[in-house]
Amino acid sequence: MDRRKLVVIQSFCWGFMFIFFMYMYVAWQRKNERRVRNRITRNTDLRTSFIDSLLDNDVTCISQLRMDRRTFVILCRLLRQDGYVKRDGTVTLEEQVCIFLHIIAHHTKNRTIISRFYRSGETISRYFNSVLNGVLRLHSILLRHPEPVSDNCSDDRWKMFKNCLGALDGTYIKVKVPEIDKPRYRTRKGEIATNVLGVCNPNMEFIFVLPGWEGSASDSRVLRDAISRPNGLRVPTGKTNP
Repeated sequence: MDRRKLVVIQSFCWGFMFIFFMYMYVAWQRKNERRVRNRITRNTDLRTSFIDSLLDNDVTCISQLRMDRRTFVILCRLLRQDGYVKRDGTVTLEEQVCIFLHIIAHHTKNRTIISRFYRSGETISRYFNSVLNGVLRLHSILLRHPEPVSDNCSDDRWKMFKNCLGALDGTYIKVKVPEIDKPRYRTRKGEIATNVLGVCNPNMEFIFVLPGWEGSASDSRVLRDAISRPNGLRVPTGKTNP
């Protein structure tokens, strides 16, 4: 066979193979893009359905997020206006708040939230911290100034406590700490937690919160610390707590 014809045939074969593989690559790319779009659409639908189920009624909302729908809407409005939390990309403020509340309400791990909200672990962590910082900015709004129980109080639970400012109690909140610190944070029930002191007025509004103490600390020790702090718990003369 003439050498020139052989070169032409070889060039044709290589060209055909190149076009064939390019066609197969483009087809694979398009198929992969469709698969990604379908997965994104499916995840979006599942995520929207899950969030809608959380806010479907007050019973479910209280069970899953520890507040009714009205309170949830108020919290979102406060975070948007005064907490400087905003929609970021496709993640709405309501979804960010749902992620935050679901984690703290059930002590849920990041990897569990991933499968429920169909977001990456980095996304979950970022928006959790964003809402947490927003809640901390609301301390001047969420912490109320105490007002004593009046003489004409009609509430059967409080009318016997004239001039009372509120009630206080401690609660344990589970935390993750380094292995070396676990003995200090271990409670009487064997859980690793922090002992938090909270003070509420008769309307169940917080007027003072002291977090940070180890779970092994007694309630009396936490109370002494709260009273001794320069900006700690102050009880005016003549006022009592039940």
